[in-house]
Amino acid sequence: MKKFMIDPSFWELFPEGCLAVLVVKDLCEEISESEQQEIVKLLETANSEAKKYLPSEVISENPVVAVWRKAYQQFPTKKGARCSLENLLKRVLHGNPVTSIAPSVDITNAVSLEYAFPIGAEDLDTFAGDLHLGRMQGGESFLPLGSEKEEPPLAGEVGYYDEAGAVCRCLNWRDGQRTAVSEKTTTEFIVMECVEPERREELEKALQELSELLQKYLKATVLQKAVLDKDTNEIVLG
Repeated sequence: MKKFMIDPSFWELFPEGCLAVLVVKDLCEEISESEQQEIVKLLETANSEAKKYLPSEVISENPVVAVWRKAYQQFPTKKGARCSLENLLKRVLHGNPVTSIAPSVDITNAVSLEYAFPIGAEDLDTFAGDLHLGRMQGGESFLPLGSEKEEPPLAGEVGYYDEAGAVCRCLNWRDGQRTAVSEKTTTEFIVMECVEPERREELEKALQELSELLQKYLKATVLQKAVLDKDTNEIVLG
């Protein structure tokens, strides 16, 4: 049975970090019009609430962004790589709110904006062996979403990887095509990262809300739900 394991190399950089992991299956994107409107309303509200995380007009000066900019300085990164959360908040800051894409994506974006945590989702069934988070050797196979050219990670770069290559580069920056969620996905691995120990309780609330929303609207079955840290650093995915 596949596992998700956080390598010692991650804890060397972020000893007080923690990750919220959610494994769900059988999400149903075909929902009623009224349910769709409720989810859109959730996303609209989250866009509005996210403004509380943006006291400065300069994106990098906002605390929830600055903490990830600092985190990215701890390991080699591709030039210009930024935490996925920053991209969402930048849209809010510039008056270009995050709009509806699909029910599952809308729900994860709403939770990400409401709690200011990056959220990533992958197709669990595409993983080759166990999934790891830690420093990569560099040169692992990686075809980014929306690209036709391989862009392998740098040596020492922190990211998610399995036996076939990289899954997500620069911790939470860019996903690859091989493990991307698609219409054929039946089981999703969802993760939220936190590098601020004082925000663990908020992370737990975000995890609970995400789980409840996916069950309520998309009839998801929750297989695993946990917060991992240095002392509890792996989980069975199944």
